[in-house]
Amino acid sequence: MKELKRLAGKGFLVIGRAGMDLYADPPGTPLEQATAYTTALGGSSANIAAGLCRLGCDAALVTCVSDDAVGRFCLAQLDAYGVDRRFVRTVGGEARNSLALAETRWDGFQSVLYRNNAADFTMDDRDVTGLPYAGFSVLVTTGTVLAAEPSRSATFRAFDLAKAAGLPLVFDVDYRPYSWPSAEVAAEVYSRAANLCDIIIGNDVEFSFMAGPGGDGLEKARSLVRDGALIVVYKMGEKGAITITPEGETRTGIYETKAIKPIGAGDSFMAGFLAGLAEGDSVADAVQVGSAAAALVVSRVGCAPASPTRAELTDFMARAQMRPAG
Repeated sequence: MKELKRLAGKGFLVIGRAGMDLYADPPGTPLEQATAYTTALGGSSANIAAGLCRLGCDAALVTCVSDDAVGRFCLAQLDAYGVDRRFVRTVGGEARNSLALAETRWDGFQSVLYRNNAADFTMDDRDVTGLPYAGFSVLVTTGTVLAAEPSRSATFRAFDLAKAAGLPLVFDVDYRPYSWPSAEVAAEVYSRAANLCDIIIGNDVEFSFMAGPGGDGLEKARSLVRDGALIVVYKMGEKGAITITPEGETRTGIYETKAIKPIGAGDSFMAGFLAGLAEGDSVADAVQVGSAAAALVVSRVGCAPASPTRAELTDFMARAQMRPAG
C-alpha cells in the first residue's frame, strides 16, 4: 500500500496516557491478599510506545502527567524504554496520573483502575499545535484519550495537523466504559475518529458497540474500509482476527501460549503490528507479528516490561504453533 510507505521511517508519534501499574506479588496472589507489589509503566499509549521502542522503532509520547512522585515515575520509565518524552507536559493542582492495581493470574483475574482527575485528560491545544508532525512517520492514538475534554478536542486537532503533514492515522478503539459520560457519546465520538483514520484496530465487542444497538460489528468494520480506511483489524480473542483491506479479507489464528494474565494483549498487538508494517511486512504477516507479541505479553508479568524484542519475536514465531482462526 503506497499510502503506508511512510511507516518505513519507523518514527511513531503516540498520543495518550501513561500510568503506573502495581502487580500483586508473587504472581498468582489475589489483590485482597497482597502484601507486596511490583511496579511497571502502564497506560495503553505508553505501553504501545514502549513496545515499539523494544522492537527497534522510534516513538514519542504526547500526554500530560501529574507533578508528583507517580508522574515522575512515569517519566523515568519512559526514559528507561527509550520513549521520547519531549512532548509530555507536567501539570499541577489536583490532576493525578492513572494508577492500576492488577493480578497476574488467569482464573478470577481482578484489576482496579484509579482515574479520578486524570492528568492525561488535561492535554489541550497547546500540547498538539506546535508538534513537528512532518518529522514523524505516523500518528497513533487510543480511544481512551477521547473520553473527556480538553484532550478529546486536542486529539482531533492533532488528527487535522497530522493529516496536513501527510501522516497516516492509526486508531486503537480501546473502549473503557468507566471513562465516558455515556455509551451514546462514546459511540458517536469513536465513529467520528474511526472515519478519519487509515488504520483502525479493535475487538468484536468494540466494533459491535460502535455499530449501535442491534448493529453488526463486523459489518461496521467493513463499512470503514468502504468509506476509505486502508486497514481494519477485527479481533476476536481466541478465535483470531479478520483483517479487512480494500483488496479483501483474511482470517488469522492466534499463537498457542501459556497465558498467566488476560491483559496487555491489545497494546502489544498494536506495537507488533505497526512494527511489522514498518519493517515492510505484508499486512497479513504484520498481523501475525502482532499476534505473536500479544501471546508473549500475556505469558509474562506486566505489560510494558513484558514487551518482546524483535529477536524474541522471531524465536517465538519459529517454534510456536498458530491455532487456526475460529
